[in-house]
Order: sequence, then structure tokens, then C-alpha cells
Amino acid sequence: MRQSTPLAPGARVGLTTTIPVEVVLAAGLTPVDLNNLFIADPLALARVSQAEAAGFPRTLCAWIKGIYAALMAHPDIRAVIAACQGDCSNTQALGEILAAEGIEVIHFKYPYPRDREQLAREISALTARLGADPEAVARTQTRLAPLRRQLRRLDRLTWKTGQVTGQENFQWLISSSDFAADLTAYEQGLTAFLQEAEQRPVAANGRVRLGFAGIPPIFTDLWPFLSELGAAVVYHEFPRQFSMPYETPHLVEQYLRYTYPYDIEGRLADLKEAIATRRLDGLVHYTQSFCFRQMFDQLLRDHLNLPILTIEGDRPTRLDSRTRMRLEAFVDVLRP
Repeated sequence: MRQSTPLAPGARVGLTTTIPVEVVLAAGLTPVDLNNLFIADPLALARVSQAEAAGFPRTLCAWIKGIYAALMAHPDIRAVIAACQGDCSNTQALGEILAAEGIEVIHFKYPYPRDREQLAREISALTARLGADPEAVARTQTRLAPLRRQLRRLDRLTWKTGQVTGQENFQWLISSSDFAADLTAYEQGLTAFLQEAEQRPVAANGRVRLGFAGIPPIFTDLWPFLSELGAAVVYHEFPRQFSMPYETPHLVEQYLRYTYPYDIEGRLADLKEAIATRRLDGLVHYTQSFCFRQMFDQLLRDHLNLPILTIEGDRPTRLDSRTRMRLEAFVDVLRP
């Protein structure tokens, strides 16, 4: 097992999910969301098979297998911050496997139930472990505030004016977990994109307005297919949460309001607000094969007052014919 040692300035540090990235940046390190690294890989499907060849079971979430294989393909990432509470129930076991492979695993826990003091202790422990100055962490949060406001602007251009497509919305928000592993380039790219998007004509009404709940879909052609059907995706639950949509000067409060790692009640409140504010016609609940979050499907149906279609994905492939037909039928039913 690798011993805890100081990380070299600029070192790439893997993240198993969205964690307080301000701490990583304040420590002079480069955050890399391993989920994004996996799914953006042209060999993403092969990565899942590689993990299975290494001994990972078939009946395990493809995201976990993809994270493992992506790390094996990027030997420059020798440290990983693993959210062993508040994310995937398999992350703890994954961390042990990675440690056995010689990768430094730094644990971070979102408290469950949600607890301000415990979260503050976790952030402080991560700050100390990475060798960051608490004042530098606060400065980094302030530095990121305008960027996060831009992401909220991008989100409004999706659901209010339709000048940003659902796929563009998803790509920018999902990348905000690590700022595409290059904060400066991400900032510059987002500024340029918003300038271009705001020059587009306002989208005409009449398209079916969909929201997506659940973890990010693994399908590779979902948004183009929905666009062909005349549906506009104007809400992505978790990618929006990754962008930290609530402005606050306090880092603990920022990650306390972040709904993803906590109880279903916070998620339901966020979903109800989105349904009303964004005038959603229907909700697609994406569930990942072998993921514990599938169990929340009935709670969404019990507490949300709008049509819901649940779809399930396994590996990073194109939509299968059955799912395409179900999506087409759902959109047809919702048409005015």
C-alpha cells in the first residue's frame, strides 16, 4: 500500500464524483473527474470489458468498471479522492482495489444524514491532507463564483429562451465537476460559448419540455435522438447540481445545499421546483443497471405530479431499439 505523501504541484488527482474541488485547486493540484475521463474515451465500451477481464463482475455498475479501467490507462494519475460515503455504494471497495494497485486513495465522506459540523470537519481534513491553506480555499471559492454564475446563466438560456440546447447544457454542466481538468481553458471556452449562444434566435415554443432525473445517462446518442423527436431537454438534475447552482459565500453551506449525496427529500424539493419553474411536460428518470439509486424510482412517482418515464442503461452504447420506442411513445403522449 502506498503511504500518504505530499502531492507534487500540478499533479493530476482523480475524483470519483463531485467533491469540494475548491480544495484541490487551492492546493495547486489538477482535478480530474474519472467519470468524465471514462465516458469521453473513444474506447469507453472497451474499458468496461477490460475491467471485467481484470476480475470485476458483470453484475456491477459500468461506471465503477470504467473508472478503474480509465485509471489503469492513465498512469500519470497516482492519487484519487474517493467519496466513500454519499456517492456510489461500491466506491469503498473500489478504493481498496485501487490502493492495492499502488494508487493513493484519499477518502472523503459526505455526512449522512446531512450534518453541517461533520461536513466542515471533512472539508478541513481534506484541506489538511492536500496541504492547502484554508485562506487559499476561500479565495478559490471567490475566484470560482463568477464562473458558477456563468453556468447558471447558461442554464437559464436552456430553459427560458432555448438558445442553449439540452446536449450543450449537459456537456457544460457535467464538466463543471472538474472544469474539464483545465480551469483556465474551461473559463475561456464558456465565456466564448455564452457570447455566441446569446446571439442565437430565441427558440420557438411547441417542443415537448423534458427534464432528466437520476445519474447522468450512459447512452451515447440520447440527446440527438430526443431532438429528432421534437423534445427539448431543459433540466438535468445532477449535472446542474454539480455546477453548484446556489450562490453562497460559505464553502460548507455550498456543499451542504448540494443535493446529490444526501437524502431523497432534498432531491424531491429540487425536482418539484424545477417542474414548476421550467414548466416541464414530463420527466425521464434514468437508472443505471446494478445501481442502488434505482430504488428511488417509486418515490419519484409517488411524490412528483407529472408523467414519468423510467429508462435503464448499462454500458456506453447507442440507445437500444426498445428504449428508442419507449422514448418516442412518451414524447408523442406529451405533445400538445
